[in-house]
Amino acid sequence: MDGSSTFNGHKMLPYILLAPQAIILIVFFFWPAGQAVKEAFFITDPFGQSSQFVAFENFHYLLGNAEYYEAIYNSVAFAVAVTVLSMGTAFVLAFIVDRTTRGKMLTRTLLIWPYAVAPAIAGILWLFLFHPTYGAIANLLISAGWDWNPLLNGTQAFWLVVGAAAWKQISYNFVFFLAGFQAIPKSLLEAAAIDGAGVIRRTVSIVLPLMAPTTFFLITMNVVYAFFETFGLIDAITSGGPGGATMTLVYRVYLDGFKSHDIGGSAAQSVILMVIVGGLTFIQFAYIEKRISYR
Repeated sequence: MDGSSTFNGHKMLPYILLAPQAIILIVFFFWPAGQAVKEAFFITDPFGQSSQFVAFENFHYLLGNAEYYEAIYNSVAFAVAVTVLSMGTAFVLAFIVDRTTRGKMLTRTLLIWPYAVAPAIAGILWLFLFHPTYGAIANLLISAGWDWNPLLNGTQAFWLVVGAAAWKQISYNFVFFLAGFQAIPKSLLEAAAIDGAGVIRRTVSIVLPLMAPTTFFLITMNVVYAFFETFGLIDAITSGGPGGATMTLVYRVYLDGFKSHDIGGSAAQSVILMVIVGGLTFIQFAYIEKRISYR
């Protein structure tokens, strides 16, 4: 009996198999997203007992707030910096490990481990290392004559959070880049080497084009990660400070919704954040993907 006859005999089986994933999507994504869109058009009291329809007033307030534009700028700069740093480092590490003959398994294991660390724990770890008073690495920087204090210096705080977020994501990118390197036919590289192509020439002409699908996928995933999944790091290291230097959109949603109890404004920010990330993803698929060959 083949697979098709099995499905024909049990017409509900495909739906039963898809039901758990569908339930998870509905409960944890579609329903909260729908609630956010609904609340964005209301002003709700902190206890959620009453609400008043205000149409686009929440959006109008946000779009007229200079601090919100600063959060947008911080989020975009943060996403670009994290994506470039984490993917660039992971690409180099995967390139080296793919050509390593001794200790490859141990090296891969050590490079993958950081991904298992929870974002909040990773943030606390980096804070302990770089705290200007008791941080081990911070003491080395200060001893070297660097005026290091991310608690007061916004630029230092921004790059500290970028470094922590990139470090957390390097393992994820490394796994995919290493798999991409291993999927490249060795015969192509050997033929190019016989023809006299050096390492740089082989990388530019053969490796990078064949790695384009993997790179495109990772760009999309890293942008989503930087916008949505770095809340724990920012909260543990800087809490959006100093002076809003590390205040991203996702962290501002949390502050306005859970600290200031501005439920309508927080929901409106969530909607705008979804639109921004959705627009960036659409641009990537509509324009960047057209330049990528999957053959």
